[in-house]
Amino acid sequence: MKRKKSRTAALAICAMIVGGYLAVRLQRGTSVASTTGAPTDLSATSMTTDQATMSDVLDTAIAARQHISSSLNDYTATFVKQEADSNGVLGEETVIEMKIQTRLRNETDDAPMRVYLKFVKPEANQGREVLWGEDLYDGKMGVHEVGFLVGLKSAWIDPNGMLAMQGQRYPISEIGLTKLVEKLIERGEVDRTNPDVRVKILYEHEIDGTPAHLIQVHRAKPSGDKEEDFSLAEISIDPVRQVILQYRSFGWPANESDPPPLQESYTYKNLKTNVGLTEADFDYKNPAYTFP
Repeated sequence: MKRKKSRTAALAICAMIVGGYLAVRLQRGTSVASTTGAPTDLSATSMTTDQATMSDVLDTAIAARQHISSSLNDYTATFVKQEADSNGVLGEETVIEMKIQTRLRNETDDAPMRVYLKFVKPEANQGREVLWGEDLYDGKMGVHEVGFLVGLKSAWIDPNGMLAMQGQRYPISEIGLTKLVEKLIERGEVDRTNPDVRVKILYEHEIDGTPAHLIQVHRAKPSGDKEEDFSLAEISIDPVRQVILQYRSFGWPANESDPPPLQESYTYKNLKTNVGLTEADFDYKNPAYTFP
């Protein structure tokens, strides 16, 4: 995409895009907590079991990983995430329309992952597009901001670099359903025989109208791991497709009488699997996208 502009002007516009990208990310953590940030109250229902163990949770997660290995090539979803920053301040919800081709779409589970994101909320981010593929664009992540001037050019940045990771818990390569279940297995193995961990399961639950099983993992005392510690984790699994529709973790309250604060929440709504995504879905020249 050659343009008849001076190098100085082009660099100025690119700097504006990256600056805008960074500025919007730095807004995270300035808003109040979402009203949906409370743990699910299981005391009001008798449809739960407290006889489950971490081994049961791990068996479920491992079975889910094995199932999607042979059945999940791609998907689209409305991804809703909310995260607390390093100071424990909860940012506002981010709503993103996503398209993903998984690494599971070949026999060896190592196909190049591809991601397209379009931001819906918050309003300041509405219309932003992000495009990344392990085998595309020299591994760079494309970011197209919205607005006057910054919308005239796309920025291609290191997906693991400072700009891409500013205010983010995980890089774009770890987004999605596959990594979510793999992280659950990884975290669960640490607590498989931990006597300070107890599990409850609600078999009649819903996420965005989809029937699900809700697993609650309670920790009796801090684990000592600042990165992975939680007082309560909630995992909602679609028992038919064997995918995690929601994962939420809660930290430790300042006072015992306070509810645990939400640390991170990831929800997949309107999930449609194996829709047949093509090369065009990850091409910045796609006429449905607004990459310059």
